[in-house]
Amino acid sequence: MLVPAPKSFKGAYRFEALEGLSPSANLQRGGERHCLVNDVDGPHSLWLEGEGRAMPMAALVPLDETVLLRLAGLMRLKRLLDRHPAGPLPSAWQITARLRRRLLTMIRALDGHLEGASYREVARALYGPEAVGRFPWKTSSVRGQTIRLVADAVAMMDGGYRKLLRASR
Repeated sequence: MLVPAPKSFKGAYRFEALEGLSPSANLQRGGERHCLVNDVDGPHSLWLEGEGRAMPMAALVPLDETVLLRLAGLMRLKRLLDRHPAGPLPSAWQITARLRRRLLTMIRALDGHLEGASYREVARALYGPEAVGRFPWKTSSVRGQTIRLVADAVAMMDGGYRKLLRASR
């Protein structure tokens, strides 16, 4: 979050430095504004509070489990403000192709589960009737995989998605 800096911070960037970044999305809520700034290496998500154009700005970084990721994002923004390439997104912010496929499959499984489909019906939709009918259902690996997908999707829906935002996934 970018906030007004104390007046004694003479060399701090001013909020007007952000104007040239052309945010692609803006959301105003109370005294805060959220904007998304696109960059070739990955977007910058900024929360701004109390931005008078000529006011110096400071970064408010919570000392929590994501402090290192927040600092990496802040360093990317600093490079962008210095008119240098921001650099790639931290690897913890990037989702691998394998994880992306699993997340998409989890969403499909969760959709079926929330609509009241049985595990067998979910498995048929995900893997096809041939895969479901190949072995006895009670001992089928497809059954176990489907149950795990639904359980993981429900856990993700119940707040587990936050783990995706941390480096420790």
